Amino acid sequence: MTRFTYLILLLSFLILFLSGCAKETSRYRIGVSQCSDDEWRHQVNQEIIRESMFYDGVSVEIRTVKDDTEAQKQDIRYFIDQAVDLIVVAPNEAAPMTAIIEEAYDKGIAIIVFDRNILSDKYTAWVGADNYEIGKSVGNYIASMLEGKGRVAELTGLAGSTPAIDRHQGFMSAISHYPSIELLCQEDAGWLREPAGEKMNIILSRFNHIDVIYAQNDRMAAGAYAAALQHKREGDMNFIGIDALPGEGYGLDLVEKGVLDATFIYPTGGDKIIQIAMDILEGRDFPRETILNTAVVDHTNARVMTLQTHQISALDDKIRTLNGKIDIYLSRYSTQQILLYGSLLILALFAGLLLMVIKSLRAKNRLNKELSRQKEQLEQQRDQLIDLSKQLEEATHAKLVFFTNISHDFRTPLTLVADPIDYLLADKSLSEEQSQLLQLVKRNVNILLRLVNQILDFRKFENGKLEFHPSQVNLAEVLQSWNSSFLTVAQKKHIHFSFDVQADVTNYLMLADVEKLERIYYNLLSNALKFTPENGKISVTLSFISAENRFLLKIANTGSLISPEHIRSIFDRFYKIDRHHSGSGIGLALVKAFVELHEGTITVESDEKAGTVFTLNFPTIKSELATIDTHAVESISLPDFSMGDLPEEEAYDPTKLSLLVIDDNADIRMYIRGLLQHEYSILEASNGMEGIRKAMKYVPDVIVSDVMMPGIDGVECCRRLKKELQTCHIPIILLTACSLDEQRIQGYNGGADSYISKPFSSQVLQSRIKNLIDSNKRIKQVLNDNQISVRENVCDMDKDFVEKFKRLIEENLNDTALNVEDLGKQMGLSRVQLYRKIKSLTNYAPNELLRATRLRKAISLLSSTELSIAEVCYEVGFTSPSYFSKCYKEQYGETPTDFLKKKKQ
Repeated sequence: MTRFTYLILLLSFLILFLSGCAKETSRYRIGVSQCSDDEWRHQVNQEIIRESMFYDGVSVEIRTVKDDTEAQKQDIRYFIDQAVDLIVVAPNEAAPMTAIIEEAYDKGIAIIVFDRNILSDKYTAWVGADNYEIGKSVGNYIASMLEGKGRVAELTGLAGSTPAIDRHQGFMSAISHYPSIELLCQEDAGWLREPAGEKMNIILSRFNHIDVIYAQNDRMAAGAYAAALQHKREGDMNFIGIDALPGEGYGLDLVEKGVLDATFIYPTGGDKIIQIAMDILEGRDFPRETILNTAVVDHTNARVMTLQTHQISALDDKIRTLNGKIDIYLSRYSTQQILLYGSLLILALFAGLLLMVIKSLRAKNRLNKELSRQKEQLEQQRDQLIDLSKQLEEATHAKLVFFTNISHDFRTPLTLVADPIDYLLADKSLSEEQSQLLQLVKRNVNILLRLVNQILDFRKFENGKLEFHPSQVNLAEVLQSWNSSFLTVAQKKHIHFSFDVQADVTNYLMLADVEKLERIYYNLLSNALKFTPENGKISVTLSFISAENRFLLKIANTGSLISPEHIRSIFDRFYKIDRHHSGSGIGLALVKAFVELHEGTITVESDEKAGTVFTLNFPTIKSELATIDTHAVESISLPDFSMGDLPEEEAYDPTKLSLLVIDDNADIRMYIRGLLQHEYSILEASNGMEGIRKAMKYVPDVIVSDVMMPGIDGVECCRRLKKELQTCHIPIILLTACSLDEQRIQGYNGGADSYISKPFSSQVLQSRIKNLIDSNKRIKQVLNDNQISVRENVCDMDKDFVEKFKRLIEENLNDTALNVEDLGKQMGLSRVQLYRKIKSLTNYAPNELLRATRLRKAISLLSSTELSIAEVCYEVGFTSPSYFSKCYKEQYGETPTDFLKKKKQ
C-alpha cells in the first residue's frame, strides 16, 4: 500500500511541475545575422519579429555585429552548430563571408541573403532592394535638380560591401548622360555619421564650390550636414541621402526639418523575409530573388509619410499587446488542461490501486501454495545436484587416472628417444644442419618430459601424495643461477630483464625442495617471457621482510593484462583464459600447490600500466630444522630454452620466391626455414600482427601461418590479409593441431587456400607450397588483345585492380612522362607494392606492360591510319622515334618502316 501511495504522490508532483513548465516547442528555428547595428536594421528586426508572430511554432534569434566580418562569421558558425532550420544573413563584406555561408548551405541549412550579396550562388533566396537602381534613381534626381549641370561630392558606405558598390555604379550610370555634372570626389565613410563628418571636413577644405552632397545613407548625409554647418556652408549646397526611416533624427524627420533636401526609401522588407522563409520551410513555391521597390521623399511628401509611419507604429504596439494577452490565455488554458488530465489520471490510479489490493489478497493465497510446491522441487533439485557433483568428481578422477597412466606410458618411449639423441649429438661427423635438427628434437623431447612430469605431479597433488624433500638453500643464489637460462630468449625478443636482491645475499637461507622451487620459478618466468611483447620489461625482485621473518619474491612483466574475472580463477585447475592462450591449464595450479607445500602464499595483480605481477611469500629457515644436510644446487638443470641461431635481421633475397612463416613457436619457424631456405627467401613473424605488417611490406609469394596464436590468431590474420588490396592474391596455408571439420570450415571461410594439420609431413608442406606457386604461374597471362586476363577464381578485388590498371594505362598512353611511380600513386600503392602485385598477377613488370600496350596501340595506328612513324611514336607516348623503332623491332621482329612497306604492297 505504501509503495503505491508514494507512486501517486510522485505522479501528482510531476504533473504539477510540468504544468508550471509547459512551453510550446518550436517547429522551426530561424537565425538572423545582421552586419550592422543601425536604425535601418532595427526596423528590419522589428518587422521580422512582428511577422513571425503570425506563424505558430516559429522562433527567431537575431545576432548583430558592428561592421565586424570576423564576428559575423562566428555568428554564422554558431547558427550551424545550433542546427537551425534557416539562416537570414546580411553579409558585412561579400568576399570574406562567402565561404562560411557556402558551408552552411552545403550542410542543408536554407539560406536567405538580404540587403547585400555574396560572391556565390549557393543560397536559397535573396531579398532586398536593387541598389544599382536606387543609385541610378539618385543620379537622375540630382541631374533633374541641377538641370544637367553642377558639381557633386559622394560619401560611400563600407568599401567591399555590395550595396556601396552597386549604389555608386548606378549613380555613375545616371550622371554619365550629363557631361556637365562633375563628380568631384568619392570618400568612404563606412555608413557612419562621425566618419562622414570627418570626410566632409576634408571635402570642404578641398573644394570651394559644391552643389550637391550625395551620401549613400541618411546617417552619413546628417554627418555631412553637421560638418557643413560648422563651416557655415550648409546653405551653399543640397544634401541627398538614402533610407527614409521614420523617427526622431532619421531620414523622414531630417527632410521634414529641411536638413536633407531629399532621401530615397531603402525598403526594409522584414515581413517579406519571414513570408519567403515560411514558404521555404513548409515546401511551398517561392521566388529565388525578390526585389523591393524604392521612391523619393522630399518636402512634398515627407509630412504625409511621417503621419503614415506614426499610424503603423501605433498599430504595431496594439498587435504586440494583443499577442501578449493571447500568450497569457494560452498558458492558462494549457495549465488547466494538464491539471484536468492529471486529476483524471490520479482517479484512475486510485481505482487501479483498489483492484490491485483485491488481486494481491487473492494472489497471496495462491503464492503460499506455489512456494510450498517450489520448496519441494528445490529440495529435489538439490539432491540431484549432489548426485551430479559426485558423478562429475568420479568422472574427473577417472580422467586424471587415465592421464596418469598415459603419462607413465609416455615416459618410457621418451626416455628411449632422448638417450639416442644424446648419442647422435656426440658424433662429430654430423653436418651443421643435422646437428640443428637433432638439437630441435632434443629440446622438444625435454619439453614433453616436463609436461609428463607436470601431469604426474598434479596427480600426486590431487591424491595428497605430493612429497616434500627439504634442504637448506640460499634463495638468492639459486634464483641467480637459473636466470642465465632465460637470458637468451629475453635478448632475442629485446626484453629488458632485471634481477634485484634488496639485501645481503647471504641472508636468504630457507628450507626448500629445490626441484619444486625450480619448477615454480621456471613456470612463472617462462609465462612472463611468453606474454611480454618485444621491447618490454621483466623484473624479478627478492626482498626480506624482517617484521614477518619472511621472503618476498616478485616477478613482474609489462605488456600483458589479466582482467579481474580471470584473476579470480587463474590458479584453478584446467583453467584457461581463452583459446588463444596455449597450455594445459594446470601449470599455475601446480605452482600454487608447490608454494603452499613450502608454507608460502602466491597472489597476482594486473593492470594496464604496471602489467602483471606475481608475488610469492616464503618463510625463512626454521631453527629446529637448521641441522638438515644440504646438497649442491648445481645438480638441478633447467630445460633448454634456446630457440636456435636465428639472425637478428632477416636476409631477404628479392631474386628468389619469398615465403612468410607466421608462428609463435620459434622451433616451428626454424624448422620450416631449414626445410625451405635453399629454395625460397624466408621471412618470419612471431605473431599475427607482425605477420600482417611483413606481408604488407614484402608481398611474399606464399604465407604459412599457425592458427592458435596469442592476440590475432591465424584465421583472423588470413581474413585481414584477404581484405587488403596488396595481399589478397597471396596463397595462405594454415597449420594447426585442430583437425575438426568445423575448425577447417572456419579456416576456409577466412580465405585460407590450404589447411595442413600438425604434425605435418615436410614433403606434404613442400609439395603444397610448390603446387600453389605453380598454379599461380599457370593462370598468369599477359595483356592479350588489349585486355589483361586473370584467373577465373581470382577475388573480385584483384579483378577490379587489374581493370583499373588497364584503364589508367589506356587513358594516359600518350603521356611520355608516365612511369611506374605515377601509376602507383593513382592506384594507391608504392612503387615496390605495385611492382610485386602486377608481377604476381601477370608475371610481367608494370613498365613491361606499359611498353607492350604502347606498342600494341602503335601497330593499330600504323595499320588503320595514314600517320607517319614519328606521329605514331609521340601519339603512343614514346619520347623519340629511334627508341620507338628499337622497341618495335624487339617486340615484333621488324621495324615500323618494314611494316609500312608491307602495308603499301
